[in-house]
Amino acid sequence: MFASFHRGILSAVGFAILLTAANVALGQDRSLGIFTGQQDVGTVLHPGSIQYDSAKHTYTVSGSGENMWFGMDDFHFVWKKVTGDTALTATISILGTTGDNHRKAILMFRKTLDGNSASVDLAVHGDGLTSLQFRDAAGADTHEVQANAKAPGTLRIERRGDYIYAFVAGNDGKLLPSGAATKLPFDGEFYAGIGVCAHNKDVVEKAVFSDVSLERLPPAGKTVLVSALETIPVASTDRHVEYVAAAHFESPNWSHDGSFFLFSQNGIIHRLPLGGSEAETIATGAQIHCNDDHGISPDGQMLAMSDCSADDRKSRVYVLPITGGTPRLITPNAPSYWHGWSPDGKTLAFTGLRGDNYDIYTIPAAGGEETRLTTAAGLDDGSEYSPDGAYIYFTSDRSGQMQIWRMHANGSEQEQVIDDESGDWFPHISPDGQWMVFLAYEKGVTGHPTGKDVELRLMSMKDKKVRLIAKLFGGLGTIDVPSWSPDSKKVAFVSYEELPEDSPGLR
Repeated sequence: MFASFHRGILSAVGFAILLTAANVALGQDRSLGIFTGQQDVGTVLHPGSIQYDSAKHTYTVSGSGENMWFGMDDFHFVWKKVTGDTALTATISILGTTGDNHRKAILMFRKTLDGNSASVDLAVHGDGLTSLQFRDAAGADTHEVQANAKAPGTLRIERRGDYIYAFVAGNDGKLLPSGAATKLPFDGEFYAGIGVCAHNKDVVEKAVFSDVSLERLPPAGKTVLVSALETIPVASTDRHVEYVAAAHFESPNWSHDGSFFLFSQNGIIHRLPLGGSEAETIATGAQIHCNDDHGISPDGQMLAMSDCSADDRKSRVYVLPITGGTPRLITPNAPSYWHGWSPDGKTLAFTGLRGDNYDIYTIPAAGGEETRLTTAAGLDDGSEYSPDGAYIYFTSDRSGQMQIWRMHANGSEQEQVIDDESGDWFPHISPDGQWMVFLAYEKGVTGHPTGKDVELRLMSMKDKKVRLIAKLFGGLGTIDVPSWSPDSKKVAFVSYEELPEDSPGLR
């Protein structure tokens, strides 16, 4: 009797063990909740761990590791293999207040479990900084787009096709598009999960992840355009979202005192204080169809703009006080598109269509006769003075594709500045004359359309070397007008996202 009872207990225990083993084999380890695996990634001196509270549905993850940056990640990762369009959401709380400011808790998509894998993560840092970090190839340097929310609590990262989008909680706790996004294709299976990095190889940090969900996303239907005004320091390429809205806005200017931005939206010029969350409208009288070409005079007192409000709906150039007012017509001939102020504020440079040819013209800022500077067949556009007033830089397709050119301010000695395979647009020279930033389209793209994968490139004016500073989804409206910070350290631009209309914050 006793032996039979004992054998029954052993059989039950054995069955439980087998069932647990089967569940683990099937990816149903209850100690990991919705995830199926965990491990330290990279070089970690102190093993990480996870504690899953099934009653509270929380994951307490501990992790060490020196960093998650450059070409290598060191952290503890709790994961599940997934495919297709996927969303990962969690509310994150980093425990303790004495760790490194750059310790981080993350939501991550990752191609492999190698430390140098291509990956993208949405990270909350110990000091509250929240950023989308990404490495687009194994061993490549990591880059980031910083959200304009600090320690938002709830975060969400979505993979849709080849693009990754980040959402963060607003002041009301509801998720909103953060404006941070990147293109990073994941073919086949990839890893989705949560993790912790101490940013110090000698310590272990902890974070609690609650309300965690991992879901397969349905096909997108109708989409909504989301615009983000970003800034980027040319020394580090760490992008920062200044302002984001579910609207189409474009072409930021940076004020000469560094305190605000201008941008156009639905034909109206808006003013956004640096660090502000609300943009205000600048009154422009009857001119309410600005076509995104606008800029600030060298003394910071006046605004030039191109507008199509005339009866014939052709663009003309106007000037008005920077604070708003009644615009004064400068170019009676149309169409005319403003692009540059001379450093002394006395002359405007613009693109004009006269007959069947687009060329660069200048005209006194007070009004008067226009002067034609280019005569090549095709399109000459995007004219901007160098800070010393000696040159006008512009774009031209006279070589067979759009490239960067320059000429003396009187139109003489026109020469090609950049010769490459991409379509290059809108050269902007830094106030100190040391750099030129411009927009580059992929080979084969004609014109300057919006809704394209583009690059911001930076050329040193000393040695003419060109380097990439940002990849983004954009094009027309991204950086059409001068947008350097007054100290020549940063550039402002606009990136875009096409999100399903049922996305968080858009419903």
